[in-house]
Amino acid sequence: MAKGYELHQARMMALQGMGKDLARRAKSKCELTGAHGVPLWPYEVPPVGEDPDIERTLLVSETCREMLEHPARLSGRGWQCLAEAIWSEMPAVQVTAWRMLHELAKREDWAREVLEDVFFDPEVEEWAKAAGL
Repeated sequence: MAKGYELHQARMMALQGMGKDLARRAKSKCELTGAHGVPLWPYEVPPVGEDPDIERTLLVSETCREMLEHPARLSGRGWQCLAEAIWSEMPAVQVTAWRMLHELAKREDWAREVLEDVFFDPEVEEWAKAAGL
């Protein structure tokens, strides 16, 4: 058990070490909603590798983190920001927005409409479908 804890702590330290680079890339905003002036957290987009990878890590708001951890709670038009996020140049943002929209599409017509227009490079599409939220 102690070894697992130590590995988890080491991973958290590695993610924290990326903080400045993530903040610079995200311009200190949530990479999904664009929210600024709120606490931001690193989020590793599954499936995660053995070591944290900045290209597979996003900076997200507490609200986004909560929804990513509990996707069944996603609902409403308040997430329409994802319609813009899905067109990001960052594959990790595209993948996460697609996954969130996919969950929202179970209940929201607007999310289904957004997903109808989405086209990804094959490797991004494979990543998006490789795991859930």
